[in-house]
Amino acid sequence: MIPVEVVKIADDIRSMRIRGAGRIARAAARALKIAAERYEGEGELEDFLAYIGKVAELLASTRPTAVSLPNAINYVLMRLSRSAPRTVSEAKSAVISFSEEFINYSLSAVRRIGEIGSHRLSDGDVVLTHCNSSAAIAVIVEAHKQGKSLKVFATETRPKFQGLITVKALAEAGLDVTLIPDSAVRLVMKKLDKVIVGADTVAANGAVVNKIGTSQIALAAKEANVDFYVAAETYKFSPATVLGELVEIEERSAAEVVSESYIRAHPRVLVLNPAFDVTPPEYIDAIITEKGIIPPQAAFLVLTREYGRTITDLVVKATADLEEQP
Repeated sequence: MIPVEVVKIADDIRSMRIRGAGRIARAAARALKIAAERYEGEGELEDFLAYIGKVAELLASTRPTAVSLPNAINYVLMRLSRSAPRTVSEAKSAVISFSEEFINYSLSAVRRIGEIGSHRLSDGDVVLTHCNSSAAIAVIVEAHKQGKSLKVFATETRPKFQGLITVKALAEAGLDVTLIPDSAVRLVMKKLDKVIVGADTVAANGAVVNKIGTSQIALAAKEANVDFYVAAETYKFSPATVLGELVEIEERSAAEVVSESYIRAHPRVLVLNPAFDVTPPEYIDAIITEKGIIPPQAAFLVLTREYGRTITDLVVKATADLEEQP
């Protein structure tokens, strides 16, 4: 039986009580760790592996777009498989160890992105950020700690208002920050020097999937000749996109946009609430990762270096599926 605490983490991810691709990934790893710690059976190894597989399926089903979620799960499960445990005790220890390893790596990656990305911000810069990205915030805060005087604009990020979390974090770090409606971006763009956002998924062609509204900001930045940066850990790069698989754009409840009473009163009004959009690589000046700064066109190289074995496994599976077709 899956522990109640693990089910709650899955529910929190699905309902966006846990939000942000990095936080989601760390929460999934933490859930796998808890599942291993709470496992009470001491019988067959196959039973434990099936149990962990069910936990992984539950977690992976919560949010379809952010590749950090399946990548975090695969990080743990692939290393568990490669460790070839012989007993339940060994398998439990492996899941706990690899989960902790991923969480620590994720946190250190954010710090490293902050250090690397801070050099792209200059004293006196006016910067815009969108939604709530730990990596983007880390870049801005680190530049501030270096003594650079920055002014930051942050969008509300409707309909869930993640921008309120961002401005709180930036203000607490001592930055001069202004909250604006999403629709005011083009108006303030002429005041900006840089835009920096996070990412939920980076595709093999360098396109970035991020919170809805990101692509419009990138377009406005391109028009105004303002540098547009993406801060993203390498576990947000999607191996499946190497094979041409499209990233599913999550559509969320209409109740996030208008009240349920409004929906009931106007049954012929349809509400579309996509959670993400896709920013083309030609609108992105650079992607800041914990391994360094790359042009978006180099995303494929990052994927082949970081996920070579995963991509090979995907190719093998795709080939087998094709051979099974009549």
